[in-house]
Amino acid sequence: MADSRDMYLVHSAFRREFPAAAALARTVAANDSATASRVAEHVLLLTGLLNLHHAGEDEKVWPKLLQRGPNEIAPLVETMERQHEGLHEALVEVERLATVWRWRATSADRDAVASAVDAMIPPMLEHLVTEETHLLALIDKYLTDKEWAEVGAAAMASMPKSLLPMAFGMVLRDGTPEYVAGLKAVVPGPAWFVLSRIGPGAYTRYARRLGLDKVPNAA
Repeated sequence: MADSRDMYLVHSAFRREFPAAAALARTVAANDSATASRVAEHVLLLTGLLNLHHAGEDEKVWPKLLQRGPNEIAPLVETMERQHEGLHEALVEVERLATVWRWRATSADRDAVASAVDAMIPPMLEHLVTEETHLLALIDKYLTDKEWAEVGAAAMASMPKSLLPMAFGMVLRDGTPEYVAGLKAVVPGPAWFVLSRIGPGAYTRYARRLGLDKVPNAA
């Protein structure tokens, strides 16, 4: 059956990266178009990754749990779906504001992006905790390891290949040996061999170019 421990790595990345992105945005000077564009693109990358993560669950996880699990699972899945819907609305707003900031680079646009990211963090954290507390055990009980691996494979296939090493390094950054082993189990061997070696360095370089290494508690 499935071993969903790798989900903790993905969640850890979201818990770290969104607050760091809001803090980084606030360091950008007004009318610094080049930096505003880079940081706005980073925010859009994060919202895209979270949307991709949720789409995989909506399409490949929740339907199987509803089909195979007892009736008591339905309220939990419905809660997950409601939380996804609420977060999607918040992410759409962050993306709208980041797109405006990317082009205008004003201080008001910058502050609006940072505030919108801040506002979506509490419901995101609530969702991640609920999922870890109640859903991961059900995934391990009702999905096979092959089905669980397909969720991650679909996410990787949907990601631009140029971003994959950096995103992989982002996920691995805070990984404990236990959770890294869980991730390794669901990634094809050749991909793991390459990405586990080049990913951390790709993420470190990316974070330094952005200035995330100068943000407290960030990269």
